[in-house]
Amino acid sequence: MAHALVAGGGIGGLATALALARHGHRVTVLERQQTFGEIGAGIQLAPNGFHALDLLGVGRQVRERAVFVDELRLMDGTTSQKIVAMPVTGPYRRRFGNPYAVVHRRDLHAPLLAACRAGERIELVADAAVQRYTQDAAQVTVVTADGRTRTGDLLVGADGIRSTVRAQLVGDGAPSVCGHTIYRSVIPIAKVPRRLRWNAVTLWAGPSWHFVHYIIGGGDHLNLAATLDDGAREPVAGRPTPRAVVLARFPGLGDTARLLLELGEEWRQWVLCDRDPVEVWTDGRVTLMGDAAHPMLQYAAQGACQALEDAVALGDLLAGAGDDVAQRLARYNAVRRERTARAQLLAREMGSRLYHPAGEEAAARDAMLGALTEEDLYDKVSWLHGAQDFLRAAAG
Repeated sequence: MAHALVAGGGIGGLATALALARHGHRVTVLERQQTFGEIGAGIQLAPNGFHALDLLGVGRQVRERAVFVDELRLMDGTTSQKIVAMPVTGPYRRRFGNPYAVVHRRDLHAPLLAACRAGERIELVADAAVQRYTQDAAQVTVVTADGRTRTGDLLVGADGIRSTVRAQLVGDGAPSVCGHTIYRSVIPIAKVPRRLRWNAVTLWAGPSWHFVHYIIGGGDHLNLAATLDDGAREPVAGRPTPRAVVLARFPGLGDTARLLLELGEEWRQWVLCDRDPVEVWTDGRVTLMGDAAHPMLQYAAQGACQALEDAVALGDLLAGAGDDVAQRLARYNAVRRERTARAQLLAREMGSRLYHPAGEEAAARDAMLGALTEEDLYDKVSWLHGAQDFLRAAAG
């Protein structure tokens, strides 16, 4: 069996470790931070994500921490009128085989981490930032920031959108700044009026902005995320932002959405980035996964799900691997690139054409969505939410 090195101990890296260990490989996970943990706020999990988690052996543990929503709801952020809603209960679950849920990022990361810690074939190494790698026909060696080296049969770069493994493998520079600023806050549910504790992922769309909220933390907290298409060009990650600044940037919100936005506290700011899809993210015994391979904007709510799919696909394709590791990694790249590229481009399109139009374009969007039946909506998301065989789930 092979010895795999995994750069990055986030959701994708830990999922990859579990997938590879499940097929008998030994795995060393190298995490740049001093501890294994997860920052951020809420995350959405569609049925394809739950299917991957079940295959990784942690589906039950994530379900115990999740909030299962009743619908995905798009609202007019200025008039407070409903544009469209897609139920994700009975018929949806029967069609796609799993629920749709929201969790705090740590409630997804923690079960993955616990399973890795319990795995005899998995070694977790903190404070080990991978800086570069070398490889030959037989092995790959990584060098960490403190000068240490580790050698294995393959390297998986799961080190995020600013991946150092990608920088060497693809060499495409810094991520693209998309010009959208997002402000995030998580508040206790006790602060929220009972009439507004909707069991739904709700998005309020307005001209060049949108506002999303949903309950997380097993029902204990409300996740708030307000996004502005402001042409921002400098990347920002987690900058504390005064409440007054956030409120002043969204003056057009209708009464209900405004009330919820005003509940936010301890806001933090990000300027969103992604990358263009690439054809090749594998080089010999080195490959990428998740945000390192195909980082996407959050608008299709598929970033984590696609990383989980990658992990399962990698594990399955490397089952029984010997001297043919490079060929199997090339196959993984070929199997996954079309589907993930389509998800990347969909996320961009949703952020511009679906959530941010104004005037006649917004009216056309409302008419188009309002004409769709429940079954029509399911048909549109089927290629994403319905995937279960991640070695065959190409673009659609």
